[in-house]
Amino acid sequence: MTEVQSLIILILVGFLPSEVWRWFGLALGRGLDEESEIIQWVRGVATALIAAVVARIIFIPPGTLAGVPLSVRVAALAIGFLAFLFIRRSAFAGVVVGEAVLIGGAIAFGS
Repeated sequence: MTEVQSLIILILVGFLPSEVWRWFGLALGRGLDEESEIIQWVRGVATALIAAVVARIIFIPPGTLAGVPLSVRVAALAIGFLAFLFIRRSAFAGVVVGEAVLIGGAIAFGS
């Protein structure tokens, strides 16, 4: 199988099936009021799911992350959150700062 064939299969099987649902959701949600109760509920559920995934990754880390001490993982989360708050509520800044702390801590204290 060539590289181009692999890429085409990846797009057809991995990308398009989920992309269709994203576009459908975008079209369906276009007329909804952002302050409606249903949208606030959906936003709350999405936030809770993300928080649960992050907590699971921190407290039950997969693979190589398990070699990084818990204190470093928690510190990276806390400092990343503070960066989010202080740098214009930028999710990108929070992720970059948290990742930098995690990598630095893993190098300094990891096994």
